[in-house]
Amino acid sequence: MADIIQLLPDHVANQIAAGEVVQRPASVVKELVENAIDANATSIKLIVKEAGKTQIQVIDNGKGMSETDARLCFERHATSKIKSADDLFQLQTKGFRGEALASIAAIAHVELKTKLEYNDLGTAIVIEGSEVKSQEVVVTPQGTSISVKNLFFNIPARRNFLKSHTVELRHIVDEFHRIALAHPSVEFILYHNGSELFNLPKSNYRQRIVNVFGSKINDKLVPVSEDTEIVKITGFVAKPEYSRKTKSEQFFFVNNRFIKSGYLNHAVSAAFEGLLKEGYYPSYFLNLEVDPHSIDINIHPTKTEIKFEDEHTLYAIIRSAVKHSLGQFNVAPVLDFDSDTNLDTPYSYKDRQAVAPAIQVDRNYNPFKDSGYKSSVQRQNVTQWESLYVDTQPAPSIELPNEMEFESEAVKQQLFQNSEETPASAVFQLQHKYLVSSLKSGLLVVDQYRAHQRILYESFLKNMTVKSAVSQQLLFPLKLYFSSSDIENLKSLKTELEQSGFIFESFGNETIEISGVPFNVSDSEIPIIFEQLISDIENEVPEANFSTTDLLAKSMAKSLAVKRGQQLSREEQEHLLNSLFACKEPSVSPDNKPTFITIETGKLDKKFI
Repeated sequence: MADIIQLLPDHVANQIAAGEVVQRPASVVKELVENAIDANATSIKLIVKEAGKTQIQVIDNGKGMSETDARLCFERHATSKIKSADDLFQLQTKGFRGEALASIAAIAHVELKTKLEYNDLGTAIVIEGSEVKSQEVVVTPQGTSISVKNLFFNIPARRNFLKSHTVELRHIVDEFHRIALAHPSVEFILYHNGSELFNLPKSNYRQRIVNVFGSKINDKLVPVSEDTEIVKITGFVAKPEYSRKTKSEQFFFVNNRFIKSGYLNHAVSAAFEGLLKEGYYPSYFLNLEVDPHSIDINIHPTKTEIKFEDEHTLYAIIRSAVKHSLGQFNVAPVLDFDSDTNLDTPYSYKDRQAVAPAIQVDRNYNPFKDSGYKSSVQRQNVTQWESLYVDTQPAPSIELPNEMEFESEAVKQQLFQNSEETPASAVFQLQHKYLVSSLKSGLLVVDQYRAHQRILYESFLKNMTVKSAVSQQLLFPLKLYFSSSDIENLKSLKTELEQSGFIFESFGNETIEISGVPFNVSDSEIPIIFEQLISDIENEVPEANFSTTDLLAKSMAKSLAVKRGQQLSREEQEHLLNSLFACKEPSVSPDNKPTFITIETGKLDKKFI
């Protein structure tokens, strides 16, 4: 029998490896920026066009490469970080497998320019689909500039799996945040389609968090610090009242490398136990420094998961450190804000001297001496007390008319009223959650929250589709604060928001100013609407053909629907029920969950057998 096992060609092996390394444009961003970090760059520029589908370029001022290294770095398993297998357990760098550049070059057009510090000229290489098109000497600044164009040009099937520009850009920004937060001593700049999204100068860790997520987060941060033989913990957690509906502000860094760990995340959540509202998550930015020998980084292709030698001890230390910081924050008195302003000295009295009170004593006063004044006062008091009993005589009985009905009789009559006389349209609220009404076939039970969601969803969708929403002007414009990435997400929905009734005065880098809101929406509900909208954008990850109008209508319906536990009047109950069955799809909520159930009379009869 002939031999059937053969070695794969290099370009095929590279494409297979690319499926593991390069999942989307954000994967390329991660690999290229981490290479710049490993090259000891102090300034890194990331240039992205069309969410990375057209171009991703990283420019750094690092060490650069020689002519030979520039050519060799695109070969598989070519790396300067590993000499032996023992080096895998004492890693201090990001990229070490030597597959990133080879995988990227196999599925894109790559242009590399690099120069060492002491060389006069650098090297330029052009590669298309693992094939070197040219290599020449060029004039270029110190460092490396690598441009990746037309991602997945030779794998159309993979390109079709990419999501919309909004979704892919959000993944790129997430990777950018993770690297920028891990290295506050490095300057980072991000451009998208020619506009600057982030400009992060060199700073300390707290300032880097503020630069990334906006100035408002500065007041929310509580420092965390703990130094033990096993781990050194530094960083910040957000105050419990500033928790979010998403996990977008949860960051763990181990030896300056971002990781995901559900186990350690549970340790932080356990420290916040009892302090968070249901459905909200804590925000934290924690750096862990551990012995490289005590962790195994090479267990996941993207290197975002790490195996710890002693996870249980690490869990306990993180939980106690965070809890200690929260305890310090809660115990410390805030005198400036809790003091009573009524006790403050008026400004006009600031230069006045305190006046000692004058004491006057009547030396002729004798408490045992009876005076005419005292007797007259006593007689007057007795007269006043006797007057209280003048009108206490029993009033003459009044004959009540026969037709008068007492409240107790009405209640008794209603309690024992025949059920057949109860109108079929009567609606009752059960535990402030459900609306119960009778049907010919049995019983109707409606979830009031989901039902109102369906009503609002179809109403908002209709208004945004026909562009006929009614706005109400605010007396004073409302200013909301968000991070730069949240602002970009909201900008992509600006047209749909305006069609739903919102009027915007301005869109800043960190603020949104609103002068008009949809009809029947109060000022207090506006932050809730936008928080829910951002949460849905981050969690649902809409597809490329996903309607942003639909997403907006769902978010607004979730925010404004009557909640479970809210008491409704009889008129509100009947209106909600009638409005639900006037909808096009009354049986399901916008999330395709049932809005009501019916219980047949036969099933009820069986319960009494």
